[in-house]
Amino acid sequence: MVRSVIVTGSTSGIGLGIAKVFAKNGDQVVLNGIESESDVQPLIEELSTLSGQKVVYSGADLSRVQGCHDLVDTCLEAFGAVDVVVNNAGIQHKALVENFPEDRWRKVIQLNLEAAFFIAQKALPYMYEKKWGRLIHISSAHGLVASVEKAAYVAAKHGLLGLSKVMALEAAGRGVTSNCICPGWVLTPLVQKQIEGIAEREGCDLNEAKHKLLVEKQPSKEFATPEEIGAATFFLASQEAAQITGAHLAVDGGWTAQ
Repeated sequence: MVRSVIVTGSTSGIGLGIAKVFAKNGDQVVLNGIESESDVQPLIEELSTLSGQKVVYSGADLSRVQGCHDLVDTCLEAFGAVDVVVNNAGIQHKALVENFPEDRWRKVIQLNLEAAFFIAQKALPYMYEKKWGRLIHISSAHGLVASVEKAAYVAAKHGLLGLSKVMALEAAGRGVTSNCICPGWVLTPLVQKQIEGIAEREGCDLNEAKHKLLVEKQPSKEFATPEEIGAATFFLASQEAAQITGAHLAVDGGWTAQ
């Protein structure tokens, strides 16, 4: 079965890794990001070649309810169905609670938590009608534990786990599942920049900088890759995972086992 798959925040990093896994397996993919469609055209062509299927792009603003609904409409107009939604888009801001800017708090909550709700709100009736659907929310190790200066991010990622459980219960027996994936450190372009920053700041090589970044949190001392997150997501979207719902899967090198 060729499925219609929405992956939010999918023009780079974890989201792109997830989108590529679905494309490699022949699914139809809706990419989403903040770039112009012309900037994303090479990615559209790459994934279309991988999948042998049509790939479309939506630059919908997921900080707005209408933008979330528009994204689902793009999928429906292009493919006539919405089978899998992967809520991956998100942003981060670091500050102590007493210094946290109100606008950054609201933006983090909007993109990391509220967007998942409003996209699901629009998509679920179509999944129920088809009696098949998968909601997969990319939470974080910070959906299970906390770190200082990340109040909004930790609140949103914890909230995703609770939201997913409610969706799982409401969808039970209707062919639709809802689950979370909780990554730890994943080697993305943004994280690579952090590594390079550590190396420059502390006068060490890149391998030592990677170790410094990982050693505090991730016992495996290895990064997960976007492709590994993609593989975990693809499994939760499979028929074989039909009885996995309301659950979370930690892909964090042991971070949250401590």
